[in-house]
Amino acid sequence: MTSSDQNSDSNKQLEIVPTNQPFSASGHSEHDHEHDRKSGPGPHSHAHSHGDARMLSKQRLFTVLAITGSFMIIEAVGGWLTGSLSLVADAGHMLGDVAALALAVFAMWLSSKPANSSRTFGYHRSEILAALANSVMLVLISIFVFGEAISRFSNPPEVQSVPMLIVATAGLVVNLISMRLLTDGAEKSLNAKAAYLEVFSDMIASAGVIVASIIMITTKWYLADPLLSALLSIFILWRTWGLLKESIDILMENAPGHVNLSELTAAMAAVPGVVAVHDLHVWTITSGMIAMSGHVAIQENADPEPILDQLKDLLEHEYEINHTTIQLERENKSRKRNDTCTVL
Repeated sequence: MTSSDQNSDSNKQLEIVPTNQPFSASGHSEHDHEHDRKSGPGPHSHAHSHGDARMLSKQRLFTVLAITGSFMIIEAVGGWLTGSLSLVADAGHMLGDVAALALAVFAMWLSSKPANSSRTFGYHRSEILAALANSVMLVLISIFVFGEAISRFSNPPEVQSVPMLIVATAGLVVNLISMRLLTDGAEKSLNAKAAYLEVFSDMIASAGVIVASIIMITTKWYLADPLLSALLSIFILWRTWGLLKESIDILMENAPGHVNLSELTAAMAAVPGVVAVHDLHVWTITSGMIAMSGHVAIQENADPEPILDQLKDLLEHEYEINHTTIQLERENKSRKRNDTCTVL
């Protein structure tokens, strides 16, 4: 690149993409990392390996949905026949699971649709909306069960404890199988994590019902049923709060928890040739897809390409930011009057 080309392109907005190949004149890397070519005018899609992981997660969600839906009916009937609030509460959680899993599958399908001219980031946020909806559903179910349990404290009804134990044990096995199927996906997707948390909550509930049924079989202390239901609802509410907060943080476009903006600014400013960093924004589009935009002022005679390469490596490897847009500016360029952000 000649000196005149550098000066003419000094304020050109360039998008850094995760690759070690040289940049083309357009500012995009010419690399062999496979992207979805149907993604339209929006940002690049995830790598094929990530897409394969999402496909596997969707298949497993379908399997868990079928298992959970079938056993939910069994548990609801069992709770009605035995008079156990714990079983009915667990069936209620499973009903929430069925709705949550169906919503998670739909959101995963929707998020795979390509971006277009009106939705430049595609439908990735649908997974976050599904996680938020599932969190709210869990909170409401927990509050309902807690209220019902409190109403039974004064006069706990007699419960058929042996059938209750049998149904709860079967439910525990079903939940453990479902958790095993969802474990891998929960580490990569907030949507899958929400579904996993639904199943995990049911697993805890099933274990609690087993404990309550054993207590009632051996001691005839039927207060154990509503007491355990109240404790389980509090536990599930506590577990759900973190997921609810994380979903809201993403929708509010807060900086990801692992990114300290002050530290990131300082690290970028420490790259040789960089004079200042300002107007920095970092947000999460969906699970595993973090975006950043910002302005970087560089020395008057600095070559921008090596600086971009170093910034790209820093952002991708140290901060896991994989979709970055940086506008380069020469240090002697005056800022626009309507740009009120202070240069750091």
